[in-house]
Amino acid sequence: MTARVVLIGYGNPSRGDDALGPALLACAQVWLAEHPAVDVRLVEDFQLQVEHGLDVAESDLALFIDADVLGPAPFSLRRVFAARDSTYSTHELSPEAVLHVAQQVTGRAAPPAWLFGVRGVKFVLGETLSAAAAGHLEAAWVELQQLLADPRPEAWDARTTRRSARE
Repeated sequence: MTARVVLIGYGNPSRGDDALGPALLACAQVWLAEHPAVDVRLVEDFQLQVEHGLDVAESDLALFIDADVLGPAPFSLRRVFAARDSTYSTHELSPEAVLHVAQQVTGRAAPPAWLFGVRGVKFVLGETLSAAAAGHLEAAWVELQQLLADPRPEAWDARTTRRSARE
């Protein structure tokens, strides 16, 4: 049985390197057209919202893809776990909060999930990807193809570059 995977790429394409999440999804869309047997759903948005809990709840594996201003270059991959978000709004959520919503909606544990942070350096409104971010995108795309080629939690865990505090 093939795992149902959801890739949620988020960021603002009008803010320079913040477009890295949607840009990586665009690469995946082309690849998936050539690999129809792979069961992957692509979700693109400006930011994570409570509705994304439903996207996650319908999957076996989830990968959140975002630009990362503080992470290592060219990218990091770390496991994330469901956790209640302490912010006052449901307008913008963390990956952990989206997983928590998925659990609340279904009454089941959220699927295994990871955050794929692609290093960005310039987040200026009206700019395109910086040269550095374009290079990071290329490296991240190579990694994403490896993840999609083996969509099993243990395979993705083996590829993590930065472990969360819960592991």
